[in-house]
Amino acid sequence: MSDGHNVDHDYHIVDPSPWPLIGAIGGFTMAIGAIAGMRYLNDDVFMFAGVDLANPWLFYIGVALVLYTMFAWWSDTIKESHAGDHTPVVQMHLRYGMILFIASEVMFFVAWFWAFFDASLFANEAAQFARVEYTGGQWPPVGIEVLDPMHLPLFNTVILLLSGTTVTWAHHALIHNERGTLKGMLFITVVLGILFSGVQAYEYAHAPFAFKESVYGATFFMATGFHGFHVLVGTIFLLVCLFRAMAGHFRPEKHFGFEAAAWYWHFVDVVWLFLFFTIYIWASWGATLAHV
Repeated sequence: MSDGHNVDHDYHIVDPSPWPLIGAIGGFTMAIGAIAGMRYLNDDVFMFAGVDLANPWLFYIGVALVLYTMFAWWSDTIKESHAGDHTPVVQMHLRYGMILFIASEVMFFVAWFWAFFDASLFANEAAQFARVEYTGGQWPPVGIEVLDPMHLPLFNTVILLLSGTTVTWAHHALIHNERGTLKGMLFITVVLGILFSGVQAYEYAHAPFAFKESVYGATFFMATGFHGFHVLVGTIFLLVCLFRAMAGHFRPEKHFGFEAAAWYWHFVDVVWLFLFFTIYIWASWGATLAHV
């Protein structure tokens, strides 16, 4: 009878989990809450089943559910790994999943680059389909002062390139089981990520143009803002890895959690380089620079 329970394959059948359902409910609640919150900001109503949902609390509840799902689901995944369920085949499939996730993120940013290049390369058409003062038939639009790419944007570029170096150094240290260097380089990477976010927040606060003033502002803030959000997520990802490294979770022969965080961080680095050279440098060529 016991032979029927022997595992003779490299695959892991996960236990029944409530997190996919709870995560879906949280995501749906967050989406509806965002819509209701916008109606609340506009002093409007959002009626559902006779109840006015136009308040921000539904959105916050959805965010809390999503964050709790992420924490609990990934905690279960870590427990599965420590239990020996992550065989080489399972680890390979986890890598495939992370690669596909990053590929989907690449396409997400392609959409924002597409919007930016469509408006910048075809400024006359953009002026026809929007209000003429949005572009004036040129790019950057008439009256827009752009950020100096050789000031804060260049500083942030150096920060991210340094962080890519330190996270690679940390990975090298992990492979050679140098625990002190691993934790030190991870800590520096997290600090650099926080510094990048702080500089970008300062840049946004002092930007000479607003999101709603022109198509330039809209495409600029959407592309760089979503990248900033990814930097925040990546920083948290690496911070969790730092805590796990301090707890002794990673081993030279088995550390996919760290690898996934490093891959994600390098993806963030590469996207920023494209943003820097296109939106900051190329699109500011010949424009009036604002020194923030």
